[in-house]
Amino acid sequence: MSMSDLFSWQPPTPNPPKPIPATLGGPPHLDARLWLRQIFGSQVAQDGGIVRRKASDVERIVGHAAFEHELRRRGYRAVLNGGHYVIFCNREPIFLIE
Repeated sequence: MSMSDLFSWQPPTPNPPKPIPATLGGPPHLDARLWLRQIFGSQVAQDGGIVRRKASDVERIVGHAAFEHELRRRGYRAVLNGGHYVIFCNREPIFLIE
């Protein structure tokens, strides 16, 4: 190795992190992180509103466990009813009226 080689050496660049792939059956163009970002980055969610998603889509794209983890991380809550999640994008109390 020559002196010029020593000074031109650069450490290898790390590989960029791979996106969390969609679970089996998810849309090939949409990975789980992007899907979650779209939900929680929507204007409704940013304004503290309520969004709804089909439970089958949640399972197919990110999985229920990852979805629930993301809800807890953000301090949000959701209810599951009739095959849909109703996501409360705020930390306000929820009162169930029966």
